Amino acid sequence: MKRTGLRVLTLGATAFALVFASAASAGGRYQHGAHEYARVVEVRPIIESYRQPVSSEQCWSEPVTYREPVRYAGGSRDRAPAILGGIIGGAIGNQFGSGRGRDAATVAGAALGYAAVRDSQRHRGGYVGGREYTRYEDRCRVVTDYRHEDRVVGYDVAYRYNGRTHWTRTDYHPGDRIRVEVDVRPVRY
Repeated sequence: MKRTGLRVLTLGATAFALVFASAASAGGRYQHGAHEYARVVEVRPIIESYRQPVSSEQCWSEPVTYREPVRYAGGSRDRAPAILGGIIGGAIGNQFGSGRGRDAATVAGAALGYAAVRDSQRHRGGYVGGREYTRYEDRCRVVTDYRHEDRVVGYDVAYRYNGRTHWTRTDYHPGDRIRVEVDVRPVRY
């Protein structure tokens, strides 16, 4: 009896395997999840426009006018020229008159010589500066322009399968044919 039970078990397992294999092959090419190829009839690119900022530096030379500050420049404070003027004036004054008149002319010539040179030194001073001058300086600024760019981000694809046209969207260009998944199921009545 042990042999018979083993034979029955072996025959049962073989029968089950044959039934399962025939059911699997009965679906043929329309098994659940089978793949086939369909003919592509139209491909439309999906285009998106992008605006990308591009910065650049623009430089130029620009005239700039400057004015020196106005300031007072006093005369010379050196006393030597005035003293020399007094000596020369005294020598000239000494040439005129006689006696006490000569002494008075010498003192007057010295005083006048000293005062004349001193006053001329004072009047040499005055306001200086205020001069305008122009020089060219470089100026720069950053300018942002926008570059427009169109990019293909996908494709709308029309394909024919079993006499019917279908549409799908892909992220690549499919070429002349596209792989499709076929799933056929029985309809219940």
